[in-house]
Amino acid sequence: MSYALLCLAVFAATYMLNIFYVTVLYHRGLTHGAVELHPFTRWLVVHTGNWVTGLDPKGWSAMHRAHHVHSDTELDPHSPRFHSVPALMLVQLRSYNRMLKRLITGDAEANRSVRDLNFDVSWLNRHGLWALPYLLHAGIALALGIVGGWWLLGAAYWLGMMTHPVQGWMVNAFAHKYGGRNFETPDDSRNNTAVAWLVFGEGYQNNHHHSPRSANFAMRSGEVDLGYGLCLLAQKLGAVRVIPLPADASTIGEPYSPTAQ
Repeated sequence: MSYALLCLAVFAATYMLNIFYVTVLYHRGLTHGAVELHPFTRWLVVHTGNWVTGLDPKGWSAMHRAHHVHSDTELDPHSPRFHSVPALMLVQLRSYNRMLKRLITGDAEANRSVRDLNFDVSWLNRHGLWALPYLLHAGIALALGIVGGWWLLGAAYWLGMMTHPVQGWMVNAFAHKYGGRNFETPDDSRNNTAVAWLVFGEGYQNNHHHSPRSANFAMRSGEVDLGYGLCLLAQKLGAVRVIPLPADASTIGEPYSPTAQ
């Protein structure tokens, strides 16, 4: 029983680490500026983000900003309006890879959209070594199984670290197709409660598209954004600072405001 609990704890810890990097540091931090990263936190996410998540922080931010600008139009990198829910898993991967290529080859529009992120695409992606983080985590999982005989523990580690494609797919597919709407936004964004609980608030897409610069995606009674709880915890630890919404309510729908660096 203790071994099963250890496996569950490892899965939860690695899942949480992945969630923290993507929903707090990548999404609410780098992409939207809803939280300000401490200089050391910013350095850490730039240099370790790709290794932890397998996702390039600049590439992810650029694709997500494109999603907000073109949400649920033919230019959206991943809209269920034009693709089936199962197919969206592959669609989002292809869109991410295309965005990385555009950034690396100097595409003006793509680079302009993230000009406030004054760091390069990870050297892993610049040199075609995108698979190394996946191989690293697979190696750790296999080592746990081969050396210690802890196959279930290795599987728990691997699944927790590598859940980001499923997390993103659930948000992009279900939270733009199924659920309620608190606000009349010009896209198909929905508030999907099940996805919000599983992906730490990310399922409240209608709320988020209404106010992308809000660190808290929960806006009505009964909505709980666990990701915002992570933001508050990280703030107490000095890793980030939650940015209050601007006084001018007319600006809350702006997805980002990149400034020249």
